[in-house]
Amino acid sequence: MKVVAVILAGGKGSRFGSNKLLEPLGGKALWRWSYDALRLHPAVSGVGLVVRSEARLTFAGEAPEASFVVEGGETRRASSYAACSAAPADADAVLIHDGARPFPSTRLISDVVAAIERKGAAAPGLAVTDTLRRSVGKEFERVSRDGLFAMQTPQGGWRDLLLKGHETVSEEAPDEIALVEALGQPYEIVPGDPANIKVTLPEDLARARASIEGMETRTGIGYDVHRFSSVPGRRLMLGGIEFAGHQGLDGHSDADALAHAIADALLGAAGLGDIGQRFPNSEPQWRNEPSSAFLAATAGWLAEAGWRIVHIDTTVLAEAPKVMPRAREMCAALARALGIEPGRVSVKATTHEGLGAIGRGEGIAAMAVATIRRA
Repeated sequence: MKVVAVILAGGKGSRFGSNKLLEPLGGKALWRWSYDALRLHPAVSGVGLVVRSEARLTFAGEAPEASFVVEGGETRRASSYAACSAAPADADAVLIHDGARPFPSTRLISDVVAAIERKGAAAPGLAVTDTLRRSVGKEFERVSRDGLFAMQTPQGGWRDLLLKGHETVSEEAPDEIALVEALGQPYEIVPGDPANIKVTLPEDLARARASIEGMETRTGIGYDVHRFSSVPGRRLMLGGIEFAGHQGLDGHSDADALAHAIADALLGAAGLGDIGQRFPNSEPQWRNEPSSAFLAATAGWLAEAGWRIVHIDTTVLAEAPKVMPRAREMCAALARALGIEPGRVSVKATTHEGLGAIGRGEGIAAMAVATIRRA
């Protein structure tokens, strides 16, 4: 099935007070969010734009890869008709999406497409959960919410079906499913998504911007290396656990290279400096301190700055000891120090195949990649 999606971006924004679709949101225009979501979906072969006449060149320049950019009408229905008419003749189905809804998820798009294949037309809807009342003069009466749905986009159906609806239905049709209903054709309502908000008023844009901030994800990289200590009996700590029978690493603290790499990755992701700044070896308080304390302090600083740890992936580079037999134990110890679930930590290991200082067994190095997200 060939699916073409269309973004309706021709509204006047009268309730918003300006062309809301051009408002910046997370580094790009509001309309671009839904355009990119649909364009990158594997089931969608192309995305077109329906815009106001005076904005056609602007949108065409911003989206040169668009399947088409055409002028819309004075009403949503007129713009929807323009979208269906402009869709390629070989398109089996057309998805119509309001450009003022920036966050259609991959799941939502997939569900609508699958339902079109089953029934011929589909749309997402959120079951109404709030108590409803209708104004009657100066009084109010309660309205049952049973069976009520708040409709969302993308909505769509077979291209020929939607065109027939536009060309033959004369009654009011606020969306594509209303046309299908008027034709007496079946359709399906799939579960909507609360995150699929519509920007109508300035406060809605503020909500969208808050959502973007909440989605912000960052990645940090950490690396640390320590030579083996010449001090007899020094314990080898790695990944928060002791490897008995192996000589320890040289350092001001317990020299846990893996824990240090993780701390550095987390601090870097959050823009909070590095381990040398936060735990300087010139400070007596850190002498022989367990690196689990470094991790706990780092996790605390991230939380204070509004970040949460999503995942940590690590690699230990060493000829000895053998790390992988104890990897799960290390993950548990590291996660405990950071206050996260063990499943959010990965420990891997490799050797240097005898090459360089690590390969000669002079020390141990570790690398870490940390992913964090706004809390």
